[in-house]
Amino acid sequence: MEKMELAETPLPLLSLNHVSFVCKSVSESVKFYEDVLGFLLIKRPSSFKFEGAWLFNYGIGIHLLESEKVPVKKREINPKENHISFQCSDMKVIMQKLDAMKIEYVTAVVEEGGIKVDQLFFHDPDGYMIEICNCQNLPVLPISSCPLKQLGGEATFKINCFAEESMSMLMMDNFVMDMLKISI
Repeated sequence: MEKMELAETPLPLLSLNHVSFVCKSVSESVKFYEDVLGFLLIKRPSSFKFEGAWLFNYGIGIHLLESEKVPVKKREINPKENHISFQCSDMKVIMQKLDAMKIEYVTAVVEEGGIKVDQLFFHDPDGYMIEICNCQNLPVLPISSCPLKQLGGEATFKINCFAEESMSMLMMDNFVMDMLKISI
């Protein structure tokens, strides 16, 4: 492939691997992500010479890095700030469990084309925001139609365009394969 072609196409990525959070206490954060969100502590490379932990579930990893220089926890829960989001099947159960754990949260509802999505936001021990939602109710729709790329002036081709149904099937196939890998 020529340099021009390489620069005009997206990176050939596979999936999101992990998110990383700096925390004041790895043990406190591990307990939160295990007990509240259901993550499992996994082995991390022994070559790391700093305090940290790796957790995994739902096809994604969370890497925790201990540091005394953690930003001050935000007092107010603001859904318009940076956050990580998880989907769930029953928002009522989530609220009951958070209430039982005495975790403060705020709720919101997004409506689009008659479809309602319930959202719930709360902080982890270091103030990082977490969203739980039933976002799977909202279809994933590309904003534009499949773009045509111009090559060398005249030739055109379509790039990775899927109808909504094909995209949903591809996403479900990837999910099933991830679950099979985890259960082996």
